[in-house]
Amino acid sequence: MEFKDYYKILGVERKVSADEIKKAYRKLAVKYHPDKNPNNKAAEEKFKEMNEAYEVLGNEEKRKKYDELGENWNQYQQQGGKEGNFDWSRWQQTGGGQRKTYSSGEDMFGEGGDFSDFFSNIFGGSHRRGGRTQQPRKGNDFEAELSISLEEAFNGTARQLETEGEKLQIKIKPGVKEGQILRLRGKGGQGISNGPRGDVFIKVHIDHHPHYERKMDDLYCDIPVELYTAVLGGKALIRTLKGNIRIDITQGTDSGKVLRLKGMGMPKFGVEMEYGDLYAKIQIVLPKDLTREETELFQKLLSIRTQKQTQSS
Repeated sequence: MEFKDYYKILGVERKVSADEIKKAYRKLAVKYHPDKNPNNKAAEEKFKEMNEAYEVLGNEEKRKKYDELGENWNQYQQQGGKEGNFDWSRWQQTGGGQRKTYSSGEDMFGEGGDFSDFFSNIFGGSHRRGGRTQQPRKGNDFEAELSISLEEAFNGTARQLETEGEKLQIKIKPGVKEGQILRLRGKGGQGISNGPRGDVFIKVHIDHHPHYERKMDDLYCDIPVELYTAVLGGKALIRTLKGNIRIDITQGTDSGKVLRLKGMGMPKFGVEMEYGDLYAKIQIVLPKDLTREETELFQKLLSIRTQKQTQSS
């Protein structure tokens, strides 16, 4: 069995980081992808070869095992050992495919299912090589991440990504939460020997919002209220994701008081016409640029207030 130098295949040094391996793989994948090299057998073989290399070097456990094997293989060669006499048995193992991670907007390159004898004997996996029968196997799962705004999470939205040369339309229901994972069944890597396709797992991130803080299905925000309105009572404008509304402010409302607006929060994911609540904290806004007359009136109010407190004590 021939030893495969996966580092050489990807064109990287042995001590490079995982990120550098990923960058090298993606660069080669773009260059040799079958969509860009139709009917090019050499490019197809290169694509399979570099996919196999990344299957190992892109996985921490497999890379560690491969590095240990490589050190033993190099030492064996340096001592003059012949390839056919190397003891492969201690490294052999049966295993399956791995899930791969990609970011939204990047190509999700297909897996080369036709692995070499070296890969299959060391890392496991069914294949068709030298007349062997390939067993049906589910295709690899893919992972992607995407970001949406809070407004999109409130109303629902859609995104498009590409995997295995196929454009997928992702519909995101209202009420999706930060970190929630959406699953597209049967849209991942192609199966082996009529095996089912893998799945696509999409992790949703929701962008920070300057006005609202979200806790589960509830929203929290501050609302500015003029001093005069807080003292005398009146109306205040509050912005919600359903639109702007005016709410009643009772006379003598303190700064920091929290008002609950039932049903004005986020929609509950997968449940129609059910919403969380909106909690609005009163923030009293002091008047700026007072005129002389306004200042005198405030001084008069202070004098009246002080006199009243003195009489009551």
